[in-house]
Amino acid sequence: MIHAKQLRSFTEQIFQAIGCSEADAQLAADVLVSADLRGVDSHGVARLAGYVRLYDHGRLNPTPAISIVHETPSTAVVDGDRGLGLVVGPWAMRVAIEKARVAGTGWVAVRNSNHFGIAGYHALLAAEHDMIGQAMTHAAPLVAPTFSLDKLLGTNPIAVAIPAATEPTFLADFASTAVAYGKLEILQRKGQDIPLGWAQDANGNPTTDANAVKNGGALLPLGSDREHGSHKGYGLGAIVDIFSGVLSGANYGPWVPPFATAGFMQANEGVGSGTGHFFGAMRIDAFRPANDFKQHMDTWIQRFRSAKSIEGQQVLVPGDPERMLEADRLKNGIPVHETVIKTLEELGERFAVKL
Repeated sequence: MIHAKQLRSFTEQIFQAIGCSEADAQLAADVLVSADLRGVDSHGVARLAGYVRLYDHGRLNPTPAISIVHETPSTAVVDGDRGLGLVVGPWAMRVAIEKARVAGTGWVAVRNSNHFGIAGYHALLAAEHDMIGQAMTHAAPLVAPTFSLDKLLGTNPIAVAIPAATEPTFLADFASTAVAYGKLEILQRKGQDIPLGWAQDANGNPTTDANAVKNGGALLPLGSDREHGSHKGYGLGAIVDIFSGVLSGANYGPWVPPFATAGFMQANEGVGSGTGHFFGAMRIDAFRPANDFKQHMDTWIQRFRSAKSIEGQQVLVPGDPERMLEADRLKNGIPVHETVIKTLEELGERFAVKL
């Protein structure tokens, strides 16, 4: 168990060691540690070594000149200059928020970026301003569309944050796949099998092998197979890819450059610029008075939580499990797997930073 403050300080120092400014290092560390606090361990400090490998391979610019390359009163395209997506993402969301202040809504497509951590972090930035926040990103092609043997899409998550009055912010943050690849990595570290429905082997057969994707297999879309709605997960992933890549001018489909995970580092010749994201901010009072809306969100949340539930279970609202975990982990510390600890210690030795 490691306290969040200790983990954040270590992560900041590693980012500074590869050349990030103090402010960028603090922001990037906050995004990663927020994932661990919320129980999304697959996107937390376990990813830190991956960002360093991107830097080592010349794919990450620690001091990017992030810029707006095209805009209208309510839209913009941002070039991330190969910066940390952990930094580019919040920068672009702030642009969307400022656009929304003026026009009611703001929409920002991003190109030439890198992995941006958990989508929910970025969506929540808008909720702080009485706005509905949306964030999505495509990712390295590890996912086979329904009936495909080719990997053409990433896990391509979507997050939507909606503020309430006295209730915590509604936050739906989910991959368009049956599971994020990081969950396979967690089971790989534990030497455990994956459940059926997460992945297929190289021949398209269902598998419980946590290393299947490394060995020519693929992750499956949300729904897992056609009979259980995988075409819907495929459709969601495709929408995210088009918004993040085709619309922004980033790479898309099988050309999205891989994150430093699963042993994949070599990027294919691209059709665009780097990795892409898409952000939205919608000012609530562009639709109805914000306080009125938020009071009704309280009613919505309370009614769903009070639903009659299956015996031994509780009906939750999106964001509830992560919020409860965050409260526990802020108090008691963050559990970090021994394999991740070893990787962090190796980074610490390399950059003379004590964990």
